[in-house]
Amino acid sequence: MAKISFQGVGITALSACVPPEVYYNKDLGYLIPQEEIEKTIENIGIVERRIAAPDVMASDLCFKAAQRLMQDNDIQPESIDVLLFMSQTGDYRIPATSCLLQHRLGLPKETMCFDISLGCSGYLFALSTAFAYASLPGVNRVLLLDGETFSKIVNRRDKVDWPLYGDAGTATLIEKGDFGQSTFLLYTDGSGEDKLKIHAGMRNPITPESCVEREQEEGNIRSDLEVFMDGMDVFNFAISKVPKSIKLLLSETGKTIDDVDYLVFHQANRFMMDFFVKKLKISHDRVPYCIHKYGNTSSASVPLTIASELSGQLDGTHTVLLSAFGAGLSWGSAIMTTSDCNVSPVIEY
Repeated sequence: MAKISFQGVGITALSACVPPEVYYNKDLGYLIPQEEIEKTIENIGIVERRIAAPDVMASDLCFKAAQRLMQDNDIQPESIDVLLFMSQTGDYRIPATSCLLQHRLGLPKETMCFDISLGCSGYLFALSTAFAYASLPGVNRVLLLDGETFSKIVNRRDKVDWPLYGDAGTATLIEKGDFGQSTFLLYTDGSGEDKLKIHAGMRNPITPESCVEREQEEGNIRSDLEVFMDGMDVFNFAISKVPKSIKLLLSETGKTIDDVDYLVFHQANRFMMDFFVKKLKISHDRVPYCIHKYGNTSSASVPLTIASELSGQLDGTHTVLLSAFGAGLSWGSAIMTTSDCNVSPVIEY
């Protein structure tokens, strides 16, 4: 476990962008027996998802979110010192997508840019990195862009994964200010690498065979270039780790669950989140959900939930707790104070 604390830095603005095309899980009769669809929707809590067009990448959604954030907060491009791009679905293997976004956004050449790649917990890990840079004397503003287009790496005949994932891009501005202390607890367990994985790549070189769609476990169809998830093992991992990490974070920071104004979870599964709420004994009105509208947007789900459900509600001072988990395996929680955080409404592109 890494316990990382920061003083005097925080989130000052946040925005999100989703594709306009809506996919309804009720229309998955070709994939799931019709009599099971309603039960599936009820269990996972996903009614609809947004799916990007073939020519729209995660970077495009993040670009639009960043434009909106900069416009709504009168942020000049030359004031951005560091740009971070968090994604597992970047434009290319080389170069880093952050460099392309620096150019598209008109940020100065003095801006430091790099990519971060991690699973659904990625926003917390990237946010801790952004906080670390914003804490340095020579850095005033960090722009964190987190976006995923998992629809491009999930087979549409995979009945485990296809009903879950949606696409989104987000932008978060981190600056110095009167924010008090923020604390992150971050964890990794690489022994679970096979629980959520794309098999073909560098270690297992891509061949023509990698592109062939095959029937896998329980009739699921996918190629070696598409995501595999052991849903039950990931579920068991999450329910065993997430509540414990949140309770430890509260203990380490001398707070209780009653001190938390909003607890924002990675939007993986409604049944799972309801379990967390019950385990932590926190009221549902302090736990925002957007999974029913957007599905699981991987690492983008935490900031997307804030943009979707808390726009206009973070005026003044609030204590916010964030929690996420995913491939790696990796998981973490963070608690922080927001002060007049300007959250723009979700836009479409």
